[in-house]
Formats: sequence, C-alpha cells, structure tokens
Amino acid sequence: LCITNTFGFTCIINNFLNGDLMRIFLVFMFFILPALALTSDTKVFQKIQKDFDSIIVKDLGQKKLIFSKDENQILRPASLTKIMTAILAIESGKMNNVVTITAEMKKVEPTISNFKVGEKFYLKDLVNAAMIKSANDAANSIAIYLGNGNKQKFVSMMNVKAKKLGMKNTNFTNPCGFDIGNHASTASDLLKLTEYAIKNKTFNSIVKLEKYAFNAINTKSRYVVHSSNKLLAHEPYIIGIKTGYTNEAGACLIARAKSNNKDVLMVMLNVNNRWPNAKIALNAVMR
Repeated sequence: LCITNTFGFTCIINNFLNGDLMRIFLVFMFFILPALALTSDTKVFQKIQKDFDSIIVKDLGQKKLIFSKDENQILRPASLTKIMTAILAIESGKMNNVVTITAEMKKVEPTISNFKVGEKFYLKDLVNAAMIKSANDAANSIAIYLGNGNKQKFVSMMNVKAKKLGMKNTNFTNPCGFDIGNHASTASDLLKLTEYAIKNKTFNSIVKLEKYAFNAINTKSRYVVHSSNKLLAHEPYIIGIKTGYTNEAGACLIARAKSNNKDVLMVMLNVNNRWPNAKIALNAVMR
C-alpha cells in the first residue's frame, strides 16, 4: 500500500508498473485477447463446417494454422490439380515456346477453350487459360507438349514434384483433375503445393486475373477467358487462386486473401454453398 504524500502520484504509477495490475494487464494483452479473437474465428468455422468435407486455413504472415477439419482426408482435388500443371509449365522456362494444337490435345471434356487443331499458341497463353478459365484442353495441351508428346510422362513429373514438396497423400493420374483412377489429394497437401506456387511471381500474376485475352499465332483467332473464381470480382482482398468441380470431388476452392498485414490461404474440398461459405470464412479472418 502506498501512503499518500507529495510523491503519491509517482508512487501509484510505480505500484502499477511493478505490481499485480501490470502482470494482469500483460496476461490480458498477450494471452487472453488473442485467444478471444481466435475463438471468434473458430466459432464461425464451426458453424459452417458441416458444409464441407475438408478445410484448412492458414495465416501466411504469422505462419500459423487458423482452422482445420479433416485436412488429411484423401479426396478428389478436381481442377485444383491445375496448380501443379501450371507451376511445372512456368518453371519449365518454355513459357514463350509455341505449342501446336493436336487432335489428342482436344480430347477432353468441358470446360474447354475449344481450340482448333493446327492452331499455334504460346505456352504462357495455355497456362493462363488453364488457370483462369480452368480450360481442360489448355491443361491437356500443356501436359502433352511438356511431356514431349507423352502425357503420362508429364503426369510422372507431377508426382515427382509432389513428393519433393512433401505431398505424402497425393497421387496424380492426369493434368486436368478428372476423376480417373487413384487421382487424389488432401487439403493439407494442396496447401503445401499452393504455398510453394505463390512464391512464383508469374504464378501470382496469373491467378489474380478476372479475364485474359490472347490470339492464335497463325490464325489470329481471338480467345477471351474469364475467371471461374466468383470472389475475384466482388471481394477486393481476394488475389486468387483456383476453383474446381467434378461429380466425385464436388465444389472445391483454394482462395488467397491479402489486406494490410494479413495474408490468408484457404483450401476447401467438397463444399456445399461454396461461394457464400467462402465469403463467410474469409470475412471472419480478414476483419
């Protein structure tokens, strides 16, 4: 207890700084307050988690996990697969090489850009079409070209890269994301892949685009692809990354949100109400 005197005010301050009140203040600021914020985010995710099979959300700036549910469950990744296809193309050093479309390259199911046999494109244009529109003919063309005419050779490259990145529960059978054979991954593995891919400036410049226009080199036919990511046009903090859908995979999404000092990456697999739930989740962590 401090006895009041001419130095009473100074004494009170010293007691505060050196005593129990200061310790309580520090505990609140560094432990209780962050816990309350985390609890608030967690409650939002717990409320919507019934709508997806698997999710993982990471704060890249703080390098910490925000929320996860069954992140190691092996599921179909759909067109999230194209992140691997794209990063291998970008790293090939052949982005300005010319690719001639063949009949084999066109033998895929929609979504497609509907290229014509004999048309010539820069590899970089095919990568943009594969990532922005999720065009399967573009992804298939990338694989056949970089596999020197052998798509399975490129698929082997995909799996070698996956192992190097520590994607232990991932197996690719095709470059598009079709539900063929044991084509599977996990939210955790896809997070690893995406964390690696976003270190590349070219990759980042592609996935943030809402549309991209390009011409066939030899015919001058013009193609315009629009993003399948509905968040890009409506949420200013969204800077990518990839959507996916197949009958077995359901709706999937890898989204990156960046604003001020926050940088968040989220992987959602087999999501009901994909866009409303993605918006709810990202708003919770970005506020």
